[in-house]
Amino acid sequence: MWKIIDGKLVQSIDESRKEYKTRISKEMIENLKETAKAKNTHIGYLLENGFENILKEDFISFDKNSRPKDRVEFRTTCDERILSELRDFAKRNKLNLNDVIEESIKHINLATVKNANWRYRKE
Repeated sequence: MWKIIDGKLVQSIDESRKEYKTRISKEMIENLKETAKAKNTHIGYLLENGFENILKEDFISFDKNSRPKDRVEFRTTCDERILSELRDFAKRNKLNLNDVIEESIKHINLATVKNANWRYRKE
């Protein structure tokens, strides 16, 4: 992100974003990659949008027996506040964070996902 300081543009790190790693379905990751490429965005922004939407609904229906068997490690970034709320949501619903992340993929609203250039915004 860029900030205007004393009338000059200065590149800076977005302190509100936090890196995290999780284990989610490899097939879901591949689908997210294709969607991100088609919509000119990043997987992290897609997931973050799904997180926001599932938190707004404040309801999750997840069958633990339907967990995918092809989970792989995946690293990305997310807004720290949203990630914290998602962890609390998972605890309240007695689910693993991975389960909530995979379920939130169904709640992505492509019309409101951040563009890939969001990280280069000016504040």
